[in-house]
Amino acid sequence: MLQLCPAFLTSPLVESAILAEAFGIGALLIKDERARMGLGSFKALGAAYVIAVDAMAKADDDLSRALNGETYVTASAGNHGMSVAAGAAIFGAKAVVYIAETVPQSFAQRLAAKGATVVRQGADYAASMSAALDAATTNGWHLLSDSSWPGYLDVPHRLMEGYLQLAEETVDAIVEPPSHIFLQAGVGGFAAAVAALLRERWKDAPRIVVVEPDAAPALQASITAGKPTICTGPVSTMGRLDCKEPSLIALKGLARDADQFVTISDQQVNAVLPLLKQAGLETTPSGAAGLAALHVAQDVGGGALGLDKNARVLTFITECAE
Repeated sequence: MLQLCPAFLTSPLVESAILAEAFGIGALLIKDERARMGLGSFKALGAAYVIAVDAMAKADDDLSRALNGETYVTASAGNHGMSVAAGAAIFGAKAVVYIAETVPQSFAQRLAAKGATVVRQGADYAASMSAALDAATTNGWHLLSDSSWPGYLDVPHRLMEGYLQLAEETVDAIVEPPSHIFLQAGVGGFAAAVAALLRERWKDAPRIVVVEPDAAPALQASITAGKPTICTGPVSTMGRLDCKEPSLIALKGLARDADQFVTISDQQVNAVLPLLKQAGLETTPSGAAGLAALHVAQDVGGGALGLDKNARVLTFITECAE
């Protein structure tokens, strides 16, 4: 389905001997999503996939006009909005993206360049999502969120199906399963989708570690509490991961598939960014969170996670540098 998008290409899997040595492990494999579909992140696979499925359901001969007259609305602090905007443009729909007051103007300009109508409303992501939901209800638009909550499950579940593409590519490119997998998480959709497929294919062989900002450990707190939990905390420099409430679908999947939940600080993720830049893998704090957790684990000896010279670690760089 995603092959219908003009910029679709498989993203590279990079093996970095330099970083593996720096982190004291045997091998480091990095799935690099920085150039995904020309949108700069793995999220290009999510919303665009949902819109492509809708287009196929309505199409006759001309897919570029399949969704004429339809409008998709969402809230975004980053790359999800780009995927909505790009997917809508490909199939003839309109996109409206609500952003919070804290979102940089440069991102609003990127959205507008993709043809989206940008509405700045709300002090934070939760407030902008509430505004998007109200707009969808009032105008009869399609709400396309990358999170899920009671009564809103089908669309985010389909969106997570799109993320399976990068997991499939990863399995196809790796002969020997890794010993460890580090997955960064915001609401958890990416981590849950990837963990589900990799667990299915590689069974219990890898240890799956989910990484969150210490300012927003919503998944870890929910697992500990045994129920969905909303966190409070300061704003994190890992803005794409700074989500105080988990996706219900993601939480259920990660409770089954993940072995461990860890948190990292802004200071810890910022410390690893120069190493990645030197290795030709420059990214943002959010994009580097999985690698930062690996770095932190090695700083304290790696023993609790079994990280040693025999470890083969898989991580993901999820977005390009801004």
